[in-house]
This record gives sequence, structure tokens and C-alpha cells, in this order.
Amino acid sequence: MRSAVKKGINGATCTSQSCSELPAFCFGSDESWLVTDRKRVLFLFNHDAAHQVAHSASIMSELAASHPQIETIAGTGNAAIEAQLRNLLPALVEDRIHWVDLSLDPLYDAILSVPNAVLPAKRLARLRTNEDFFSSVDALISTERTCLRVKERLRAKNASDVPLFFYIPHGAGDRSVAYHPSLAQFDFHLLSGKKIVDEMVAHGIATKDQCRIIGYAKFDAVAPATNRRFFKDDKPVILYNPHFDPHLSSWYTMGPQLLDELTGLSDQFNVIFAPHVMLFRKKLHISPEYRVMRVRPDVPNEVAARENVLVDTASPALFDMTYTSFADIYIGDVSSQVYEFLRSPKPCFFIDSAAQGADSYPFWANGPVVGNVRELLDKIGAWQEVGAQHRAVQRELFQYTIDHNPARSASQRGAQAIAQIVGQPG
Repeated sequence: MRSAVKKGINGATCTSQSCSELPAFCFGSDESWLVTDRKRVLFLFNHDAAHQVAHSASIMSELAASHPQIETIAGTGNAAIEAQLRNLLPALVEDRIHWVDLSLDPLYDAILSVPNAVLPAKRLARLRTNEDFFSSVDALISTERTCLRVKERLRAKNASDVPLFFYIPHGAGDRSVAYHPSLAQFDFHLLSGKKIVDEMVAHGIATKDQCRIIGYAKFDAVAPATNRRFFKDDKPVILYNPHFDPHLSSWYTMGPQLLDELTGLSDQFNVIFAPHVMLFRKKLHISPEYRVMRVRPDVPNEVAARENVLVDTASPALFDMTYTSFADIYIGDVSSQVYEFLRSPKPCFFIDSAAQGADSYPFWANGPVVGNVRELLDKIGAWQEVGAQHRAVQRELFQYTIDHNPARSASQRGAQAIAQIVGQPG
């Protein structure tokens, strides 16, 4: 519950726990900037959904806990994201963070609901309306590249007001969008492992000096839910995890049929349908990258009603590793969630619905790649053998992708990297 609310520039709202500890961006009674000698680091949570929160939440928590000389700020775009973020933070650390509500005026928000069904209109509007606030920080940490609009506009206004921009990928995948040319505008990249660094350098996005390998911070933020039960029996559990991209995702062309066929194997398997959280947030999906537009099919009612299937299209379990930790078998297409599933090597199957070729993505080496439902059904019965055949490759790819170090967490490494960089002169 928010308290001590004060409005700042362009409506940015401070939600600090105590009026006596209002952060430097808040206005006093004379509407002048309050002054602080501390470096100010903003963690930006500006998406419409909460699936990216865990990729940077634990780094923010660690920075606030271990570097009190830095003012740690959480900027949230809506109440749902703020709630999810607070759920991931220890109470003591939560009180050390300055909370900023970046949400839009309700009327403006309502007006943008129509274009937002197709384009990230609200995200862009929040960036624009809070621009002056962003210029007041020394560093801005983001898991998505839309924030670079702020950097472009601030540079056009006054180069001295531009903070350092840090990028933390919201995943560890191999799609081309993970190495979009615009990412070169970030000053520094906090990356999960050597694979991502190698690719960033190879694509000309960053130099090695701009990259820091920290591990996968989501592993620190979210504890695997290994003790939960979703079915009455102990049959092996298949996780079907299609992406939302209308060109690459298997859901648009064969998903409902596949789900029907898999759940029909009720004497062999239980099935969890847990797509990327963005798939069911919209009915119409557009891929700017591939210039494709498709209407998203629904889950057939008769399939959803079967006892051996769990259908989840909206809950936090879609992105908190609940299902990737619980399932025995993974079926997907282009989602990087497969690396979260492979924290412990297990059988994987991949669907190449766009006929790109089995060697299109490094993570497709983790299991067989099929082109249609029949091919998958022919292979799924041998899932244990498939797992054994790919176990060595899975371990190798996982280590190359995620530099997991139990002795020093990704959160600690990420916070230390930010503190060192922000503390540098100039």
C-alpha cells in the first residue's frame, strides 16, 4: 500500500515509506530539486506485464542492501508490476529502495488502451511523460530496449543530462531479436554468460569492455517450486511452452491440434500448457521483425476440460519458473525459457513451425527438432532415451549460456558491476 505520495516532474510519483526520506527527485514546497551527493541508480520496470521483473529485481535488492552510498530507485509502470516486484524483495531491503510510480493519468491511460492492444503505446507514453525524471538519475537499468527512446531524446536536449544506460537481457535466448542492432545504444551490458558476450561482440553491439558476465539473476529472485503438485497421479509431465511471435511460434499453426493430441495420451502423460505470458494478452499479434500479423487461436474448451491438463495463460507461474521446475519434458519453439528448464538436464523437443532448419538456433541442439505434430508424437514416447542422448550437450550449452556460480550470486556480481561503473568519474 502506497504512502507519503508526492508528485514530481511530469507527474512521477514518489511512494517512499516515510515523508522524511523522500528521494531527491521529489519536489519541495517551492518545487525545486532536492539535492543529494549520492549516485542515483534507477531500475526501470516499464513493461505492461510482469514477466521481466525477476531478471533485475534481485540485483536491485543487492545494490540497495550492500551499497548504501548509492540511492537505489525502483520505477514501476503499473500497480501489478509493483506488486510482483515487492513480492520478490525482502522487507528490510524493500524499505531501503525509493519507489517511483511512473503510471499515466487514468484518462490518458484509458485513451491509449486501443492502440496498446497492438503497439506498446503505454510503455512509450510513460517514457515520454517522465523524461525529466529520467534525466535526474546517474544510471538507468532496463531489461528492454524501448527505454532507449529516452536516451535519444535526452541527447537531443542536453548531453550532460543523459544517464548511463545498462541492459540486462530478459532471458538467454538465441533469436535475432536478442541481438537487435539498437542494443548498441546501451553503455553497458550485464550478461548471463560467455555465449551472450560472444554474440554481442560478434554482432557489433558491444565491446568486451562494455560487457560484464554476472550469471542469471532470475535464479536468485525466484526459488524453484519443486514441492507443488498439479495432478492427482505421478505420470510424467509435459510442459508445452509456445512463444508469442506470430511468425516463429508453433501455437498459431499447430498448437491447438498438438495440445489435443498430447492430452489424448492420458494413460502416459499429464500436460501443462503454459505459453509465453504475452501470447494471451492480445488476440491480434504483429511481428515487426518478420512483418507478419496473425490472430491468436484459443484453447479448445473440450481440451481444457480434460483431467490430465493444466491450462494457464495469465498467472505469475508462467514466468516464475514454477512450471519449468516441475515438468519432466519440455516442448517449445523459440522461447529462452528452455534454459530455465535446463537448470537440471531433462528431455526437450522443439517445433520448427516456420521451416527455418534444425540448426537455426543453438538451443535447438538440446533436443530433437520437428516440423509438425505427427513427427513430435512419433518421438515423444522415447522421451527418456532422448533425454539421455542430449544430456552432455545440454550441460555444455547451459554452462556456455549461464555462468552459474553458487559461491557468488548473479545479484552480487551485478550490483558490484553497477557500483564500480557508476563510481567512475566522468
